[in-house]
Amino acid sequence: MAKQVDVPGRLIAVDGSRGKDVAAAADAVAAQLRRSGIECGVSRWDASGLFAELAAGRRNRLVSARALSLVYAADLAFRLRWEIRPILDAGGVVIAASYVDTVAAFGVSCGIADQWLRELTRFAPAPDFRLRAEERKIGRPWKHRLDRGYAEYASQVLDSTPSARVSLEQRRAMISELGTAKGRKVFQPTAKGLAALSTALTGSRKGGSRRSVSRPRSARR
Repeated sequence: MAKQVDVPGRLIAVDGSRGKDVAAAADAVAAQLRRSGIECGVSRWDASGLFAELAAGRRNRLVSARALSLVYAADLAFRLRWEIRPILDAGGVVIAASYVDTVAAFGVSCGIADQWLRELTRFAPAPDFRLRAEERKIGRPWKHRLDRGYAEYASQVLDSTPSARVSLEQRRAMISELGTAKGRKVFQPTAKGLAALSTALTGSRKGGSRRSVSRPRSARR
């Protein structure tokens, strides 16, 4: 029999400038929540496969930062439809890694207006909790890996376009933009930060209706 738990849906956004850090932070959040008896799903960047398809068919085609932002929005719409909203509607907890702040920060670092980027992703629901994956190797270029994360992917794609190459200054600008808190409190992926997030999440779910909830079936684990 499934455990009886409070079920108001909750969305946790994990954003950052390095895919490996974002993935590790999402895994750490999921592990912390499960230790607290809260099952959750994880929705990861490029769940739609759009970026993989773009990389496979791009060849000599030039791609701009604005075009990549549009692809990110399309991928996020797919994730919301098939991974995020089903869990929220069922009253579960889902971790989005990455979410809106990542594409906004990268776009701003490339000279795209923050307002345009926010309008582009306005269809995405505001997260209940936000966590920032801290990057430590800020003095080094991003590794050109199409499978690591959005910033690494975008930097490799743009580096093939001489007029759009991503500089170290742009990388630092993205990190700085991510560090500017907007809206709700931002938790850090430290032991203390994860414990605080778990406590806040548990407290926010008190008083909700109770149902039998098993492991989420829609988002990846």
